[in-house]
Amino acid sequence: MDERGALRARIDLLGREVAKFGAVGAFGVLVNIAVSNVIWRTTDIPVVRAGLMATCVAILFNYVGFRYWTYRDRDKSGRTRELMLFLAFSAVGAVIEVGVLYAATYWFGWDTPLQNNIFKIVGIGIATLFRFWSYRTWVFRALPAKEAAEATEAPDAALKPESFLTPGESAPQTPQTPQIPRTPPIPRTPPIPLVEQASRVESGPVRN
Repeated sequence: MDERGALRARIDLLGREVAKFGAVGAFGVLVNIAVSNVIWRTTDIPVVRAGLMATCVAILFNYVGFRYWTYRDRDKSGRTRELMLFLAFSAVGAVIEVGVLYAATYWFGWDTPLQNNIFKIVGIGIATLFRFWSYRTWVFRALPAKEAAEATEAPDAALKPESFLTPGESAPQTPQTPQIPRTPPIPRTPPIPLVEQASRVESGPVRN
């Protein structure tokens, strides 16, 4: 593969990763906004504290989606370390997210329900950029190049089981090695005993 092809493959891989990350993140945003509004409307918990509680709930949903879908092919050897790093970077992202809401609410006095939701979404957007960078770099580590190639390498068509063949696709035929006809073995003449050989010599004609 030339340099241009390798660059295109990297861009395609990054595009798929961003799409999966965005899908999980969008679901997390829905959970975050829904929980925030439920707490705001049904309790007397302060706005920022309720937003932080909703963020924690969304973080749990996001971890499941990232681990088992977005980054399911990444290194799974250090699950405890991975979870600790995930919670640590998620906490930093939560600070960024809640900080935006805090500044809008207490510094600028933007405290209507519509403004709360707007700055909640703005904070989520800024925190998402940080989370994407930190998760893919530190939390869900990429496999070494050799293992990644083995994990993503498509199986050879000759090794594809018949149950995985697409409709209309027939199993490849293994070329047959031509059979070389075997020649019959040459019969071996049994050795003549020494006594018989001597008698043949003695009985032979005598030449003058």
